[in-house]
Amino acid sequence: MRRLRTLIAAGVLSIAGLTAGAQAAGDVPVPPAEKWAHGGVNSFLSFFKGYDYAAVQRGFQVYKEVCSACHSMHLLHYRNLHDIGFTEEEVKAIAASVEITDGPNDQGEMFTRPGIPSDRFHNPFPNKQAAAAANGGKAPPDLSLIVKARAHHEDYIHGLLVGYAEAPAGFDMPPGGNYNKYFPGHAIAMAQPLYENGITYTDGTAATLDQQARDVTQFLAWAAEPKLEERRRVGIMVIGFLVVFAGIMYAAKRRLWADVH
Repeated sequence: MRRLRTLIAAGVLSIAGLTAGAQAAGDVPVPPAEKWAHGGVNSFLSFFKGYDYAAVQRGFQVYKEVCSACHSMHLLHYRNLHDIGFTEEEVKAIAASVEITDGPNDQGEMFTRPGIPSDRFHNPFPNKQAAAAANGGKAPPDLSLIVKARAHHEDYIHGLLVGYAEAPAGFDMPPGGNYNKYFPGHAIAMAQPLYENGITYTDGTAATLDQQARDVTQFLAWAAEPKLEERRRVGIMVIGFLVVFAGIMYAAKRRLWADVH
């Protein structure tokens, strides 16, 4: 009985905690729901959808020219860019455009060299302490899994990037803060990163603020789930197999018990 009372008490506390969490979540602004070519990294109803690789490539350009100045993506290697349509020569050129710290050499010293496809994406800072020191005491988050790590996933990233605005009258903005409609609490340390025509797309697409935000969001979605299309194909095959197998089992059952009344 004592153990039962303990379990009941734990259950009551868990329910209370979930309720409090739900109430707290209600205070968090919900970004507008957007339509994505791939249906969303956590969508279970998008079996036949895949990435818009033209958008993913443009998103990489946004990351490279804007986001990479502060944010790392340590789970990606330059060779992974083959998977979104870049050629071997393009990948080599992209990798070689950054300086990689390597070593030690035969003299025990570190040195720099041009990047190669097998290198991880270049980290803008040598360590977390340097990243924090350069950004007001807090290191910018790594973006490798950022889409999956945030509630509302792609919608949140897109909303955050287009959600900068003037703070309303009476809003208590902390020093160094920036007002964002979709950031929890609305005061975000990151300054607005994207602007109308802030970059020039290599494919000639108009670089509106919304277009840049959508493209980089799709690149980050691919980075967080690069095997999404393969996983969905396997899921379709498994479901198809189970449907056929269930049909065979049903037919076998009917035949086996046909003479039993």
